[in-house]
Amino acid sequence: MADATFDRSRLATVFGGSGFLGRHIVRALVRRGWRVRVAVRRPDLAFFLQPIGGVGQIESVQANLRYPASIASALEGAEMAVNATGIKAESGAQTYRAVHVDGAAALARAAKAAGVETFALVSGIGADPKSWSAYVASKGLGEEVTLAEFPAATVLRPSVVFGPEDDFFNRFGALSRFLPVIPLFAGGGTRLQPVYVGDVARAAAAALAGETNPGTIYELGGPQVMTLRQAAELALRTVERRRLLIGLPKTPSYFIASTTSFASKVTLGRFPKLLTAHRDQIDLLAFDNVVSEKAEAEGRVLRGLGIAPQAVDAIIPSYLVRFRKTGQYEAQRSA
Repeated sequence: MADATFDRSRLATVFGGSGFLGRHIVRALVRRGWRVRVAVRRPDLAFFLQPIGGVGQIESVQANLRYPASIASALEGAEMAVNATGIKAESGAQTYRAVHVDGAAALARAAKAAGVETFALVSGIGADPKSWSAYVASKGLGEEVTLAEFPAATVLRPSVVFGPEDDFFNRFGALSRFLPVIPLFAGGGTRLQPVYVGDVARAAAAALAGETNPGTIYELGGPQVMTLRQAAELALRTVERRRLLIGLPKTPSYFIASTTSFASKVTLGRFPKLLTAHRDQIDLLAFDNVVSEKAEAEGRVLRGLGIAPQAVDAIIPSYLVRFRKTGQYEAQRSA
């Protein structure tokens, strides 16, 4: 929890602040002593953020990227703002176009009109408006429209983000409890550079503090590059479970994704989320997800912002321990 004394004159609005990354951005901003407004579709589900800051330091407001008036209201009086919204799968009105492109444009436009001084967009490594993947293309288009509306914005492209509430290492840990064989989509050879969620949050805070170069794209990765198979093996070693890892080619991977997604729809979401995959997740595994040599050379990385990236194996034991057979009592068993 932050000190009860904070700078009430400095206000930052975090769109998507109750999400996996958003909540850590809120924490990073609170640590800088700023007042934070959390803009989300369901403010009642963001109350858990209150204990992070001092009394009155964090407030939750309703905002929907499809409604300009709600965006303008959330930005009123804000000096800084960050767009940390995003979806992993389309559902109803929540399409990639609506959230990642049209929503991003509306938010950046409103931020400029509201006189926001610093603005950041969270995107992803590999974002490309010309990609054949609808998800990847929407991220690339979102970057383009954001910089068109707010030229001084900072774009943050993280690799796979990991942390206590992640949907990556936690998934391997959870699957290891129930399945003797774990499939690795798209063959399992895709190269990743997992980055700690707290480090990405610190980068976002640095961008809002004006510590990044305006209109610049930063690529954020951890200190280790690994394949999807190596990531799964690391998770299994951490939870102390032996499971057979099978690399699936793209065709059967897409089949599983289509089948489980359909099952989730027809059961109105009752099909286990743990077993549900989406085609766009397979699409993402068609590309390596690592920081480019150019970004490294130009300092458009975490270290260029004075942030030493934290290693995967130094963090994941703290939250994957619950998937061990004896869970948090492992230390007592070994004593």
